[in-house]
Amino acid sequence: MTNIPQNIETITKKIHKAERGAGREEGATRLIAVSKNQNIEDIKAVITAGQKLFGENRVQEAHEHWRDLKNQHPDIQLHLIGPLQTNKVADAVSLFDCIQTLDRKKLADALAAEMKKQNKNIPCFVQVNTGLEEQKAGIAPKDLKDFLNYCKKRNLNIIGLMCIPKIDEPAGLHFAFLKNLADQHGLKELSMGMSADFETAIIAGATYVRVGSLVFSG
Repeated sequence: MTNIPQNIETITKKIHKAERGAGREEGATRLIAVSKNQNIEDIKAVITAGQKLFGENRVQEAHEHWRDLKNQHPDIQLHLIGPLQTNKVADAVSLFDCIQTLDRKKLADALAAEMKKQNKNIPCFVQVNTGLEEQKAGIAPKDLKDFLNYCKKRNLNIIGLMCIPKIDEPAGLHFAFLKNLADQHGLKELSMGMSADFETAIIAGATYVRVGSLVFSG
């Protein structure tokens, strides 16, 4: 898709502008190009444009997209940003370089066992349900401390927090809340912000933003 290099350049400029506006160092935020529902040729175009960090929502689709591309491009980093079922953990540990949606003890147990089996130590984010939405995955904020301790005892490498704000509330409130939680628990990485609100997330302290439609739009 011919617009992809321009799209990435435009997004990168917006990221840097938001960083400067927040008094942060340029380059403090990394762009995750969300490649779910995209075709291989468009994904290749994004790689050719210089993008090395990608996100996928589903393990099976990620395998279809990346089983060959990752071998061809060993510098690609692939993050799982969608829910992970325990029966997909082996495949996820094999393919992904980071798991951003750790959200329950059963999954923590499965990931710890599989990483030991595969001799890997994949970094993970804990997904926090900042809006306490019943239909949404994530640890309740009040349970975060205990869950982080649970993960630590299983030698999981927890590097940060991730959230998806409520759609009917200002995203910035959720981003600021997540930043505060991360600071409380000494976690440096924050995955928050998507195509519609990534600049707001950067101002709040995001270190990763997950952008799909703006990258791949025609």
